[in-house]
Amino acid sequence: MVRVGLTTERLVRAGAELADEVGFDQVTVSALARRFDVKVASLYSHLRNSQDLKTRIALLALAELADRAADALAGRAGKDALIAFADVYRDYARAHPGRYAAARHPLDAEAAATSAGGRHAQMTRAILRGYDLSEPDQTHAVRLLGSVFHGYVSLESAGGFRHSAPDSQESWTRILDALDALLRNWPGAPTP
Repeated sequence: MVRVGLTTERLVRAGAELADEVGFDQVTVSALARRFDVKVASLYSHLRNSQDLKTRIALLALAELADRAADALAGRAGKDALIAFADVYRDYARAHPGRYAAARHPLDAEAAATSAGGRHAQMTRAILRGYDLSEPDQTHAVRLLGSVFHGYVSLESAGGFRHSAPDSQESWTRILDALDALLRNWPGAPTP
């Protein structure tokens, strides 16, 4: 018997909250059942298994991030857009560490195709149009930005910058300034 009020959406949102509380790796259908004080079997009419739950949380996180990034980018260009976009990722990771981890969860091809991942790539490329990069440099720059944003946020969330000066906000600001300068002065293709 399915408990009244349990829906797939409600379970996924609760799973996302659980991920923020205990870590994305700890999210399982069993843990979610305990949260609702129901038997695990009662959730299987909504979720196939823990992998299905994690995939749905990842899709939710990607959509939330894309919505926030789109709002932050509205009316911005160049360096202002770059900073706004970067800050969305950093702020989201701070507010929702489990969901941020979920956004990095590997998706199968079908789930990836329907995810908001494409919106993230489109927004990144829109920012880069302000720097007048053509292919393949634009793709290199997309990868650079993703690496820097995710790398910094991951190290910071793991406490990597807590014990030394300057403050991590100062470093973040300087890194974004450096990225802007690099994008404005992108190096030419290497000669063979």
